[in-house]
Amino acid sequence: MFLNWNEYRNGLLSTIGKFARLQPEFMKGFQQMDKGASENKHLDPKTHELIALAVAVTTRCDGCLAVHVDAAVKHGATREEIAEALAVAINLNTGAALTYTARALDVYDNLPNK
Repeated sequence: MFLNWNEYRNGLLSTIGKFARLQPEFMKGFQQMDKGASENKHLDPKTHELIALAVAVTTRCDGCLAVHVDAAVKHGATREEIAEALAVAINLNTGAALTYTARALDVYDNLPNK
């Protein structure tokens, strides 16, 4: 899948704008939450964006990728830094799969009819 990410991001933001007109109070709350999460008291903006990208990969959010890659680059993130953050995300997904593998085996081991 190859997307024109600029077109995708612009279209997504336009559609979100339409949703915002339908649900203005919800969007005010969302924007307030976003503002609170974006306060830079301890982490710099680039680190915030790298975390957002790692989460975007683990949640498989194309819209998040379209927005946060751009924001990370605007805050000075390099391709190498983005790749390193995404490697951490991949590793965590692998760890989660390993954890759930252990849980699946626990379920098997505790089946009453085996």
